[in-house]
Amino acid sequence: MHEVQQAERERAVLFTATKDYTGETDGYLDELGALVESAGAEVLGRMVQVKPHPDPAFFLGSGKVKELKALCLSLGGTMAICDDELSPSQQRNLERELGLKVLDRTHVILEIFAARATSAEGKMQVELAQLAYLLPRLRGRGVEMSGLGASARGIRTRGPGETKLEYDRRRIKSRMADLKRQVEELEQHRSLARDQRIARGVPTVALVGYTNAGKSSLQNALTEGGALVENKLFATLDPMARELTLPDGRTVMVVDTVGFIRKLPHQLIKAFRATLAEVRQADLLLHVVDISHTKALEQAQTVQAVLTELGAADKPMVTALNKMDAVTELPALPELGRTVPISALHRTNLSLLTAAISEGLSDKPMRARFVIPFTRGDLLGFLHTKGDVVATNHTELGTEVVVDALQRYINKVEAELSKA
Repeated sequence: MHEVQQAERERAVLFTATKDYTGETDGYLDELGALVESAGAEVLGRMVQVKPHPDPAFFLGSGKVKELKALCLSLGGTMAICDDELSPSQQRNLERELGLKVLDRTHVILEIFAARATSAEGKMQVELAQLAYLLPRLRGRGVEMSGLGASARGIRTRGPGETKLEYDRRRIKSRMADLKRQVEELEQHRSLARDQRIARGVPTVALVGYTNAGKSSLQNALTEGGALVENKLFATLDPMARELTLPDGRTVMVVDTVGFIRKLPHQLIKAFRATLAEVRQADLLLHVVDISHTKALEQAQTVQAVLTELGAADKPMVTALNKMDAVTELPALPELGRTVPISALHRTNLSLLTAAISEGLSDKPMRARFVIPFTRGDLLGFLHTKGDVVATNHTELGTEVVVDALQRYINKVEAELSKA
């Protein structure tokens, strides 16, 4: 029997700079540490500098850079990881001064996404995000994207991998252009699927929430589904849609989506726009909050901020306070509006939650006014079929229509007109 030697893990020291050192600072570094551990490296220690503004050249002040180098040496660290996104020059300067590999929060999150991506479309979107991050960091010597998995240590990056000297800007830009076209095709495919659901009169409920809040567990509990459920960050990257029958007999589609996180890299938001379109086009958002987490409110506010960035903050929403079985007393969170405490694991209060979803999807007609271009007679026919057209007027720009219709049909026409 041959003995298999276990690969050595990368050993990381975390660092950040902040205007005020508070308990939140430690919480942020705790989260970064969880991300780093999830990516396969070991966290040895941390360092914080109180500084009004990050240094443009090194992020940290010169004295703190020396302290960080000494800390890494004393602990046996093989890399230093920043809780913020470093500029390419800051990263290069720190690597030169420390004599170690330097990564940032964005790199770590991208690496986790690369490790979690299993479907072709998931891998495609992650690769696009990685290349967008990599492009401004290219230099003549080449750049590694496998920061936490260099040699045989840590995890190996799934995605573009290590870029060689010949993998220059032109080739990366060409690859990015190909990936963007594929993402656009994916977006069109998902749009057609949503249109079919709308035509069938099936509303969509999109699960949103901080990573590891229990969205997949809740979808399984509601729909008797078999979606992957793991206690790890970003376990779900591909949207999973399952049908749910509400207490009033209506059928809705419950879509699980990628989890959000503080400082979610903008490269990922852009690359995953086809996936996140499920959130923008949903009839109702089901916000899942891990109520047992010490930063539950802050995590919920982070989700709201990402929804604002996606243009979905004004969607009807029901908030599920998940993992109620893990707390002795539910905190008062008036900032979250109407909430339903539940346990997806023990299926507690799911009937209350489905009743709230039913109420949130109230199918009361609403009145809307559109100007339909003369080239879009299909939209005019759609409004006549799905709603009650109460007035029409022909203008130079098209047919002005006043219609009473269900919210989801109004949303459909608005989405079509926005493409023009």
